Amino acid sequence: MHYETIRLTVADNVAVLTLCRPEVMNALNTQMRAEILHAVKAAADSARVLVMTGEGRAFCSGQDLGDGATAANMDLERTLRDEYVPMLKAIFDCPIPTICAVNGAAAGAGANLALACDVVIATEGAVFLQAFTRIGLIPDAGGTYWLPRQMGAAKAMGAALFAEPITARQASDWGMIWEAVPDHAFDAHWRARAGKLALGPTLAYRHVKAALRGSFENSLDEQLALEARLQGDCGTSFDFKEGVLAFLEKRPARYEGR
Repeated sequence: MHYETIRLTVADNVAVLTLCRPEVMNALNTQMRAEILHAVKAAADSARVLVMTGEGRAFCSGQDLGDGATAANMDLERTLRDEYVPMLKAIFDCPIPTICAVNGAAAGAGANLALACDVVIATEGAVFLQAFTRIGLIPDAGGTYWLPRQMGAAKAMGAALFAEPITARQASDWGMIWEAVPDHAFDAHWRARAGKLALGPTLAYRHVKAALRGSFENSLDEQLALEARLQGDCGTSFDFKEGVLAFLEKRPARYEGR
């Protein structure tokens, strides 16, 4: 598929999805949401890890309020239901590990697009902004789901109500993201992180995601049963046998992937 608002590259089992509308700080319009949805599904079929990042000085400034496709009627419920939900679920449900490499400002739906990924790595110069109440809205694009789970109810409420910038360092300290990295080391760092996951046990990663997410809804008994079932699946895999053999032979494991 030919993309106009994003770029998708795959090398060494790492797919990199780059938002490419730097003239509007990579704001999300109807076409970009559709292209992200397609690219995420394509990456899941062709790579072992997916990285999402932005071109230029921002990661994503959120909804493109100047987009004629939505500005004409501003039916936000329809836009969220028909365009955002499929895109966000494709990222959240992606069977391979997903990293968001936040290279600059992530505001509104752009901040929550980042949080849909499994791991968020931000450059220290980045900021996160739940800007919604500035224009009379509530956090959307999954923000009301991810924020309290990742940074706690108190921080989530303050971020949503005050709509103040949160630095990458604050976001890391509060548990909103995985880590903040010095600007000069950012690009090499996220690429190394992605490369490590691309060489790892893909089945185990998929089950890690399922187990941790299930814990929010399960009782202890249900969670222990889920752990046992998923661990049993891992225990019969080539990757487990290879991992143990590599440990005993004191060499790097060579996981087969899918």
